[in-house]
Amino acid sequence: MVDTKDNGRDAEKEDAPTSGKRNDPARKAVRAADPETAARGIDFLLDVPLQVSVEVGRAKMQIRDFLKMKEGGIIELDKMADEPLDLYVNSRLIARGEAVVINEKFGLRLIDVVSTAERLEKLR
Repeated sequence: MVDTKDNGRDAEKEDAPTSGKRNDPARKAVRAADPETAARGIDFLLDVPLQVSVEVGRAKMQIRDFLKMKEGGIIELDKMADEPLDLYVNSRLIARGEAVVINEKFGLRLIDVVSTAERLEKLR
């Protein structure tokens, strides 16, 4: 309902088109309010491939020691056997977990997901 004392200025504001800019707050509010539009907005991302890897541990060694390695040789890693494994997505640490076997294949049960704040801090 428009107050007649302001000569319909509020109605003009409501009917005015948004600026058309991508970062226009009015456009964002409309998109956020419409779940169907929001779902379509991320659909194009669902087919983007990600490189997912699980790291058991790391080791540093000299080239001469690496070249001396033979079948059956052992490389000692920096993690203890009971420590969680690290899950990386596109080379970024995302979570930690424990190895599981499912249908004779290895899997990873997540036990700790890295917080968004922690991930952002590592980018700096």
